[in-house]
Amino acid sequence: MNNDIDKYVDNAENYKYTIFYFNSKDSRIIVPKRNRLLGWQLNFGKRNTYIIIIFIAIIIIISKLYL
Repeated sequence: MNNDIDKYVDNAENYKYTIFYFNSKDSRIIVPKRNRLLGWQLNFGKRNTYIIIIFIAIIIIISKLYL
């Protein structure tokens, strides 16, 4: 099963500007990079990814204002 999902990550057509992963068919928000040794990346094809980014930005802004 894992290899079926990872075929999306290995497909170059799922990348915009060669670094941003966009695939709404992939159910994961955080996916491994094409080169697995380099870590993980976000799936920008999912709406929850943008919610997570906004949430992190809000936390950073609030911490800068109050610390």
